Amino acid sequence: MLIVPTQWLKLERVRVPSANLGIRVLQISDVHVEFTRISARRINRIIKQQQPDYICVTGDFTQKAKHLPKVKCYAEAIGEAGIPVYAVLGNHDYRLAEPERLRLISILEQAGFTVLLNDSVLIDGKFRLVGIDDYGSKKSDIEKALAKVEVEEPVVVITHDPNILLWMKPQFRYLMAGHFHGMQFNVPPLFRFINKGILAASGIIKGLHWYGGCPIYISRGMGQTSPNARLFINCEVTLHEL
Repeated sequence: MLIVPTQWLKLERVRVPSANLGIRVLQISDVHVEFTRISARRINRIIKQQQPDYICVTGDFTQKAKHLPKVKCYAEAIGEAGIPVYAVLGNHDYRLAEPERLRLISILEQAGFTVLLNDSVLIDGKFRLVGIDDYGSKKSDIEKALAKVEVEEPVVVITHDPNILLWMKPQFRYLMAGHFHGMQFNVPPLFRFINKGILAASGIIKGLHWYGGCPIYISRGMGQTSPNARLFINCEVTLHEL
C-alpha cells in the first residue's frame, strides 16, 4: 500500500480550451531524484510518445549535492527529445548550498533547459511563459517575474509552491505548480497538522482549480520526500492541452 503508489505513474490529461493557445505542454514536477521510483528512461519514453510542444518542470530536483549526477541523468533524458524545456526551482533545491545550486542550474542548462528565476520568455510569438521562483523559500519576486509582460500578452505561469497565488492578481491564462505531492499520504485531515500554507489547509492540493476566473493546476508530482512512500495517491506527469 505504501510502495506501489510510488511506482504507479499516471499520465494525466488536462484540457482547458478557455486558455485558447493551441499548445500542448507536458508538466513534470517534484522529481526528487533521491526518492523517486520512476526511471529517467520511463519519462523519456512518455515524452517521445506524446510529443508535446513544450515541457515545463516545476521544481524540486534534489536537496543534496551527492545526487546531482542523478539529476544530470534525468535532465538529459528529458532534454534528449529536442523539445523546448523550461524549469523553475523548488524549496528542496534551495536547501543546496549556493555553489551546488549553481551547479544544479548549470546541469539543467547543459541538458537544454531554460531555467526561469523570476523571469519570462516570449515563446514562438504565441504567449509569454513566466517563471516565478519559490514562494516558500522567500525567493519569489512577482513584479520582477512579470516585468517583461506586455499589455494583452497571453501569460502562462510556472512556479513550484502554488501559495504564491495569494499574492498575485489573476491576470494569466494558465498556471502550473506542484509542491504538495497530492498530500503524499492522502488522509484528509493531514494538512491541518502539517503546515503547507493556506491553500493546502483549505483542501486545494491537486488537480485543476480556478482562481479569480483563471485556471490553475497543481501536480501530484513524480517523486516523494522522506519517507519514500505514498498512501492512496499515485505519481503523475501531466499533459496540458491549452
